Amino acid sequence: MEIERKFLIKKEQIPENLSQYPCLHIEQGYLCTDPVVRIRRQNDEYYLTYKSKGLLSREEYNLPLTEESYYHLKEKADGIVICKDRYVIPEKDGLSIELDIFHEAYEGLLLAEVEFTSEEAAKSYVPPAWFGEDVTFSSKYHNSTLSKGDWVL
Repeated sequence: MEIERKFLIKKEQIPENLSQYPCLHIEQGYLCTDPVVRIRRQNDEYYLTYKSKGLLSREEYNLPLTEESYYHLKEKADGIVICKDRYVIPEKDGLSIELDIFHEAYEGLLLAEVEFTSEEAAKSYVPPAWFGEDVTFSSKYHNSTLSKGDWVL
C-alpha cells in the first residue's frame, strides 16, 4: 500500500545545496493509465509497476525488469516518457521528502512527495514552510496523467 501526500514547490523555495542529498535519475513510461502500468529506469535499476486507483492511498506492486526488457517495453509506452531527478531529503519523524525536479516536457515542474505508514499519519502531517499547494487530491499531478501531455505548465 502506498500512502502519500504530494505538494507543488516553487523554484525559489527549494532547499539550498540539493547536491548534499541522494539523487535518483528517473525515466518512466506508461503502458496503461487505467489501471496504471508503468515502467521505470531509476539510475541503473529497472521496474514494472502496477498501481490501483486512488489519491491519498492505493495499492502498488513493483517487479524488477532487466535493462533489455525495460528498453523493449519503453518502445510501447503511450504518450510522454517522464524524465526527472528525485532528491531524497530527510524529514522529521523519520520521514523522507522526495523532491522531483522534472525535465523535458515538464521542465519547471517541481513536486514533493512524502510517504506514510498510515492514512492517519498522512492526514496529521504538517509540511515544512517551503512546501506549496497540497495537490494530494488532484489526479492532475499523477505522473500517469502527466504522461498524456494533455496540459502545460
